[in-house]
Amino acid sequence: MRTYRLRTTALATATAGLALALTACGGSDSAGGPTANPAATKSADKPVSTGTVTPSGKGASAAPSAAPSAGKVTGTGTATAAPAKAGSGGKDTGDTTGDSYAYAHPCSARNLTVKVTSPTGTPATVRVITVTNNGSTSCGLDYFPTVGFSAKGGALGLQATAPGGLGGAPAYPVHPGATAYAAVDLNPSGGNGPVADEVSVLADKEHMPNADGVSLRLAKPGSVANPKVGLYRTNIREALSAF
Repeated sequence: MRTYRLRTTALATATAGLALALTACGGSDSAGGPTANPAATKSADKPVSTGTVTPSGKGASAAPSAAPSAGKVTGTGTATAAPAKAGSGGKDTGDTTGDSYAYAHPCSARNLTVKVTSPTGTPATVRVITVTNNGSTSCGLDYFPTVGFSAKGGALGLQATAPGGLGGAPAYPVHPGATAYAAVDLNPSGGNGPVADEVSVLADKEHMPNADGVSLRLAKPGSVANPKVGLYRTNIREALSAF
């Protein structure tokens, strides 16, 4: 298995065609994602209100850029053509829902629903980003989301930093219907900083253009100083263990 080195790149502060949706979750914030099937949204927190904004322009339809793939991507962002090959025998497995397929097929923003929540019992400075795969095949994400912060519509020029020196599998696999969780600490040191009322999230900076990012309003604004983001995990408890 090849070594996968991650990098962190600043989010663009003005992005075209953002897919945006708002929801208030049990003490939590908002969501954005595909509008074709809002009911497919999944989260550990029960939404009490939802809304959608229809994306326009290339932001909602841009396909992953320069992504390694065993087949091509259709207009819906669903990978077709050649299935993943077995890691040892090199034979076609026909399995489009396993990890091997995800490693060769980066996620498309069209098939993802992104949320930011404040789960009950978490520290006041911590939020949890969730990314749900609404597609019918597995796909791969960068190991962590890229997260920026805004106040009253203006970018604060701050970006959450992720752990360095990472390696291992080519991507973080997300199976059909599954959700990846990443915790974000806005102010881990309790220092002085500007108050953010919105976060900008790009689920996979390695394979998605900035136009595929979403801006999510925080139900609970918080001061931001030296923010940090953890790796994608399979549940909230594991995501929170990063801090």
